[in-house]
Amino acid sequence: MSEEKRSLVKSVKDSIVSTVKGVGEITDAVVDTVSGSLVNAVKRTGAMGAALTVAISEVVRGAVHGVAEIGADIGGAAKGAVIGVLRGTKEVGGEALDAVSATAAAVVKSTAEVGGDLGSAAKGAIEGAIAGAKALGLSAEEAASAAATGALKAAGEIGSAATVQVRNAVTGTIAGVKVVLKEPFQSRKEK
Repeated sequence: MSEEKRSLVKSVKDSIVSTVKGVGEITDAVVDTVSGSLVNAVKRTGAMGAALTVAISEVVRGAVHGVAEIGADIGGAAKGAVIGVLRGTKEVGGEALDAVSATAAAVVKSTAEVGGDLGSAAKGAIEGAIAGAKALGLSAEEAASAAATGALKAAGEIGSAATVQVRNAVTGTIAGVKVVLKEPFQSRKEK
């Protein structure tokens, strides 16, 4: 990992730890930290497209690691991370649904790194996608689907047990929205 990425992850992690210890409310702390950190990273680097996805991944990783360090609720953090990324993406002009999918994937991968509950993280990411989409006037159903698909894709990269855990958590209705999985997961080699 480059020094710049390591610095971004550490900065977000430290901010989460200090903010949550001071405030105690995990979701709002993560929303504000993730949104601000993402906007600053994009403005500093001009990152868009694939570079924006990398910035999202690093910011979310820092947030999840910070939450894990203080033992806070990973589901609430996941929800806050998606809302924060949506706000940040809106501010810098990124594609919202791609950002939601990338964020949910980063949440699942980062949660696996810290040994957290993947199901809770995935469900929290979908709740964040729904809340963030509604706040920004986007389709809650499309946002939920993008989050579920991103989370499931990341779980598939982790392993079969992770895939089962995430699939069970994201199947059905969450926060009043029917979640529809779109599974482009079969590799071309398997055909």
